[in-house]
Amino acid sequence: MRGPLLLTFLAFTSAAAKPNAGLKTWGRFTKLPYPGDKAFLYETFPKDFIWAVGTAAYQVEGAFDKDGKGLSIWDTFTRGGNRIATGDVGSDSYHNIPADIRAIKQLGVSHYRFSLSWARIFPNGTRGSYNEIGTNYYRTLIRRLKEIRVQPVVTLYHWDLPDHLQQTLGGWSNPELVEIFRDYADFCFQTFGDDVKYWITIDNPFVVARHGYGTGVVAPGIKNDPDLPFRVGHNLLKAHAAAWHLYDRHYRPHQQGKLSMALASHWIKPSRTRLESLRECQCSLDHVLGWFARPLFTDGDYPACMKARLGSRLPSFTQEEREQVRGTADFFALSHGAALSFHLINDSLKFGQQEDLDLRMLLYWVSAEYDRPPIFVVQSGWYVLGNTKTEDPKHMYYLKRFIAEALKSIVIDGVNVFGYTAWSLIDGFEWHREYGIRRGLYYVDFNTPDMKREPKTSATFYRNVIQRNGFPEHPENRPAQGVFPCDFAWGVSANSIQVETRPSQFADPNIYLWNISNNGELMRLEGFRAPPLRRTTHCADYATIRQQVDEIRQVGLNHFHFSLNWSAVVPTGDVAHPNTTLLGYYRCFTRQLLQANVTPVVTLWHHTRQCSSLPAPLDADSKWLNRETPAAFADYARLCYRELGPYVKMWITLNEPNDDMVSYQEAHQMLRAHALAWHVYDLEFRHAQGGQVSLALHMDWVEPAFSFSREDVEPAKRVLDFRIGWFAEPIFGRGDYPVAMRSWLRQLNSLDLPVFNEEDRQLVKGTYDFFALSHFSTKLVTHAKEDSYTYIAMLEVQHMIDTTWIMSPRPVVPWGLRKALNWVKEHYGDVPVYVMANGVQEDPARFKDSLRVYYLYNYINEALKAYTLDGVNLKGYFAYALNDQRDPGFGLYGQVQEEVIVKASLSNYRNIIQHNGFPIQGAAPQQCPSMTQACLGCHVLMKRHVVGFLTLVGSGMLITLGLIIYYKAKRHKDCY
Repeated sequence: MRGPLLLTFLAFTSAAAKPNAGLKTWGRFTKLPYPGDKAFLYETFPKDFIWAVGTAAYQVEGAFDKDGKGLSIWDTFTRGGNRIATGDVGSDSYHNIPADIRAIKQLGVSHYRFSLSWARIFPNGTRGSYNEIGTNYYRTLIRRLKEIRVQPVVTLYHWDLPDHLQQTLGGWSNPELVEIFRDYADFCFQTFGDDVKYWITIDNPFVVARHGYGTGVVAPGIKNDPDLPFRVGHNLLKAHAAAWHLYDRHYRPHQQGKLSMALASHWIKPSRTRLESLRECQCSLDHVLGWFARPLFTDGDYPACMKARLGSRLPSFTQEEREQVRGTADFFALSHGAALSFHLINDSLKFGQQEDLDLRMLLYWVSAEYDRPPIFVVQSGWYVLGNTKTEDPKHMYYLKRFIAEALKSIVIDGVNVFGYTAWSLIDGFEWHREYGIRRGLYYVDFNTPDMKREPKTSATFYRNVIQRNGFPEHPENRPAQGVFPCDFAWGVSANSIQVETRPSQFADPNIYLWNISNNGELMRLEGFRAPPLRRTTHCADYATIRQQVDEIRQVGLNHFHFSLNWSAVVPTGDVAHPNTTLLGYYRCFTRQLLQANVTPVVTLWHHTRQCSSLPAPLDADSKWLNRETPAAFADYARLCYRELGPYVKMWITLNEPNDDMVSYQEAHQMLRAHALAWHVYDLEFRHAQGGQVSLALHMDWVEPAFSFSREDVEPAKRVLDFRIGWFAEPIFGRGDYPVAMRSWLRQLNSLDLPVFNEEDRQLVKGTYDFFALSHFSTKLVTHAKEDSYTYIAMLEVQHMIDTTWIMSPRPVVPWGLRKALNWVKEHYGDVPVYVMANGVQEDPARFKDSLRVYYLYNYINEALKAYTLDGVNLKGYFAYALNDQRDPGFGLYGQVQEEVIVKASLSNYRNIIQHNGFPIQGAAPQQCPSMTQACLGCHVLMKRHVVGFLTLVGSGMLITLGLIIYYKAKRHKDCY
């Protein structure tokens, strides 16, 4: 009679999910709110959640021929073909129980998953060859686990079949193994069962069948019969069912344990958004996971997709066998990660779709497809290369990603996940990849006699997650409430503006007939032209200025930042012969901004990698390496201050010059150029114009990959010195490059960094009125070198990202802005700070730009934290950018042909500006003095030219002449 657990299981399978119920998974996840659903979830796991770590016998035990152990198929397989290494010693866990127990205890796990070596207990595979010493090894291990209050999760078979059974019976291809396995399981239940509450009968039968008896990639390495894997899989299912029924009838009543088969799978996403692609994805999962899961969890038979495509190649179950197999799992044991079930080796099982690494979607699919079974993730993790030691950032961040996905699966998706197993405890023999990769949380030095174990950074991370039972929300993770000061600068930055050098208004001298009685078209009257206007060009003549200013005004901001083009303003390099037309256009643009109550912020030179933007003579003559360039830049700055200074009160000399493509020698001249330009303003224009001048530095944040490791904190500081301090320290600090920067280069015997003489030091130091920075994203750095990430040899740092971050295409990491702002405060005190550009790239066709809405809200909120909580003297924030036409993918405005589209992000940004931040709900409104409103009409009703129209009517036609009339009106003192 089946026990009560099975009755419960049958109760929820009786109303089983419909076939292919998991097909809804892909559609469901495409409808989740983006990017909010992709944001990291700060939450904890259920109180009784199982935290585990695991190993497999052949990978770690070693002692392959000690104390009576028989050979396994892996002992034989690793000695044949082109194999190089073996697991003869592995991590020598057989002789290192104390070391393994110490590692398990340090992690703080509640459960430890390990497998029994069948050949260590029954050397020839059957009870008649029983080995007492081998059995005692496991008795000791279980006893030691109990002493530290860790529960064992025991796997009966993890790929290491006794070789005798393979040689004499053909291994799992022979149905006789069903009863032999049942007898082996019977012994294990009887011997260890009182101390074991979770049993795994067989690990990853897909790999055993397909790659052990099909591709030959793993032991026993058979590959001459394409149908053999399906017969092997058939026998594995029967063997599992036999063991389950044995336990259910004879051991469950008093041992109260639970059994399952560990099933592993990849994840797959459709290559096209069509139902056929989704069905192919479903079929792909059926061929890997469903092959074994459907018989166990649904109806005792194979998936319809497999039967349709494989036909007679797939064995069939009798009705009695179906009943024997169906329902023989007390929970869904799921393996996921860097296993052969994820890396399918070839594309034959992908059916034209794309393999993906998404544990959350896989968990949801399992839950939907098999009617919400309780799921225990019994293997999860990634790997690092074999030469990696105790710093394994790649493994750590993948581990974080998988745990975070399991958490979202529970909290958001409602999937019944009750345990998670990190893989693996220690480095070992990695099957077909031998020692080429490492998957352990503990580093094993295979060259030491005692196989010394050392915790990796991934172990420290996992221990912290277990201690906190997930990722509890800390105060710094919560959105802040509050407002910015009344005089806060809200702005938008654009790399450039649309320039119109010829007036487009009133430039047509033709006379037209207006056919008002018919189709309303204008027809040019041949032979007639209006007399020349004989008037100077006015700012109102430029339609593009009006259009751009109107777009800027609609955002609701009070500042607008744009860049001039040095090479266009002074094409010859001689400021005595500037482009007066272009200067006039810039003058009109800044005037119109002021009239719309928008303060212009103007950059003199905007650095781009594509072109130097220097006047042609300088561009042809060494560019910034030319020692005459700084003086030429100062002359150009003087010209701009003189022509535009009455309307511009904030100047940026150089925008983002601190590019890693800029040489140290070029940077030195740029610093001198900035300083000369600053002094020109300070000495010649500041008193009359009252403006401010500084430069803007690109300042993406750099975070240590291991924040708890000093070995990574120092490289992060080094990168910031080389990227930010490089320009900031000479100006805002001591008048020289950072000490650490010069010291590091000296260690490398590099003389590339120029030396400031005393004159230049005094010239550059203190040439600022505020600190302006551009910030877009955050990177991680570590000193640990891994080939799969960008390694900068000169700085001895590895760049990487946290795989849980939202990507588009750069990581979206709002807290990085707060850290950048605090870095400025820590280094340069109470200097006024402006975030001069902050934005994210998104598909220009996505006018409902939810990512940009999310980005702006959260980055501005982090800026508020820096201001209200950290005391950063933050004076302004500028979103980047205005429109996609000038800055593709970054704009608040989109464009379809000639039509300008207002994106969702513009309305959201305007709302933040209107509230001056994020006011506390229910609090009294912030009281700010009202701003003086411009009177645009008043400028018209003054002594100036006004356009009028004279219309002559005749024969149903209108003849319209544009005339200039003179109107004199008194300007009302209140501007109406």
